[in-house]
Amino acid sequence: MGRKNYWFLVVIIFAVLSIFICTNIPFQLGLDLRGGSQLTLEVQPTQEIKKITPNEIEGVKAVLDKRVNGLGVSDSQLQTVGTNQLLLELPGEQDPSGAAKVLGETALLEFRIQKSGTAAQLKDLQTQRNSVESIIKLLEEKINSAQLIKEININNKINQLFEKYNIQSDQILDVDQFNLLRNKISTDIAGLFEPTSLTGQYLTNAGRRQDQNTNNWEVTLSFNNEGGELFADLTKSIAGTPRLLGIVIDGISYSEASVGKQFETAGITGGAATISGNFTADDARNLEVQLRGGALPLPIEIIQIRTIGPSLGNENIRLSLFAALTGLFFVGIFMIFIYKLAGFVAVLALSFYSLFTLSIYALLPVTLTLPGIAGFILSIGMAVDANVLIFERLKEELRNGNTLIRSIDASFKNAFSSIIDGHLTTLISCITLFYLGTGFVKGFAATLGIGVVLSLFTALTCTKAILKFLMSYQGLRKISYFINPNQISSPSINVQ
Repeated sequence: MGRKNYWFLVVIIFAVLSIFICTNIPFQLGLDLRGGSQLTLEVQPTQEIKKITPNEIEGVKAVLDKRVNGLGVSDSQLQTVGTNQLLLELPGEQDPSGAAKVLGETALLEFRIQKSGTAAQLKDLQTQRNSVESIIKLLEEKINSAQLIKEININNKINQLFEKYNIQSDQILDVDQFNLLRNKISTDIAGLFEPTSLTGQYLTNAGRRQDQNTNNWEVTLSFNNEGGELFADLTKSIAGTPRLLGIVIDGISYSEASVGKQFETAGITGGAATISGNFTADDARNLEVQLRGGALPLPIEIIQIRTIGPSLGNENIRLSLFAALTGLFFVGIFMIFIYKLAGFVAVLALSFYSLFTLSIYALLPVTLTLPGIAGFILSIGMAVDANVLIFERLKEELRNGNTLIRSIDASFKNAFSSIIDGHLTTLISCITLFYLGTGFVKGFAATLGIGVVLSLFTALTCTKAILKFLMSYQGLRKISYFINPNQISSPSINVQ
């Protein structure tokens, strides 16, 4: 193979590599193509912080990022919208209610000491909570539900609790109502405990495990050195006394425990603690995620939840692929009709361009969304535009009587500056959109920007390499394959 065909060989190698990448590395699909959930979150001011600044937003984002990672949702995206809102995308998540609960709660962890003279009141509240938890467990397991319905409906104590906490009890057997009742009682329990200086800010890690004796789940806590010392001092102060240690999260008491007399000397050392609150596996996991992510510096409110099913995502992919192939087909017909053999070369170059672009999307990876696909299709138009400039220059050189080979070289040389200018201005727009835009606008700008850069390569390298390769065959060196002979000013030119 001659030196002039080396670039053609490089193009073929790139094409083979691109096919390998596209078939072996899965594309990262966005919410609208894969399906999932989208949550719009609004950061709320407090009495201490009345104005939401970018620093507060970044603090909230940092905590939410940790919580989202703890949920195990891959390819999630969290972006700022306006001055006080965040847009969270959870691809593949079809049940956003659980995620919303984990993300929306403040998760302020406190260790409190029982107030003096509250033993009788605490015992009554704990008895009420235990009764409610027993009912919740039976309802969730659906054990002897007919008998349970009868017992609950005639249980005056339960009805009195619903009235006390102003909970609508038209349908008493609803598990959510009993969970709400339990939280109300636990909030009252938390009010019997005094706050201390030990909070969740000293946590280094949180985990969960199942108690081998009761099969209930527990949440384990690990403190840093300072937190470990505070925990030891705190447990030392109440060791061997009737006062209990309460573990409170967001104003709800999850656990109250006594500290044995053996810890009177040094307290509980080692910087570790356990929360046991009759947790299910899901409850323990959600609490672990919240505590590990840290407490939100500001409360947030979930103002919108949008769910896209996987079937709609597949339909979006199908329609987008159909649109892209249809557009490419009509562009190919137009190029071949107007530019003949050169138009066929352009179609080959565009095919290579599409392969190169998709392989880059898979390697980076770029999250593909509907606007992103629109950017990809638009970048094909940019690549076509570059070929049009080159081939119009080629026709102009042939009309002026130049030989075919010289006309090809001159067309690429003369069209170079125009192609660079057009692509550069589009690239500047893409960079501006990417840094100033949000959400889907960024995806559109990213795919279009990558496409613009690659279209320069395909227009100035692939197209030229393919043309040079074809011109190595004598039978293809005919001006009539590029332009009508009657348009040439001198019919006697040397076509070699």
